Amino acid sequence: MASSSMKKIILKSSEGETFEIEEAVAVQSQTIKHLIGDQCANDTEIPISNVTGKILAMVIEYCKKHVDAVSSDELRKWDAEFVQVDQDTLLKLILAARYLDIKSLYDLGCMTTANNIKDKTPEEICKIFNIKDEYTPEEKEEVRRENSWAFE
Repeated sequence: MASSSMKKIILKSSEGETFEIEEAVAVQSQTIKHLIGDQCANDTEIPISNVTGKILAMVIEYCKKHVDAVSSDELRKWDAEFVQVDQDTLLKLILAARYLDIKSLYDLGCMTTANNIKDKTPEEICKIFNIKDEYTPEEKEEVRRENSWAFE
């Protein structure tokens, strides 16, 4: 089937940026698939109000690759490279995948995040996620005493 005869879907990011994509790519998202199935998206733009244009472009790239993939080995390699982004972008991808119900992207993002913090100290994890320390040294010591098993 020629791609020019395929139905196109228009997605609109939170800033109003539009993306015209093939329906086969769009339905990688269960949310969009249900909108199309319920005929809520006929000949109109589908607003993706919780996702910026930058992240939506990445999500579309991911979905397109998963539609066009030749082999699972190629796809695994591509996926591993795709998620080599800064932690902020990765978290936004995870949130977009959850919002759009794209389980494979959600799982990939969560697994990558888990691998990024594996074997890290609490201090290193706070730095990775830019979490500000709000405890006094005394409060920290009390938490360490109460939860000494976690620091062994």
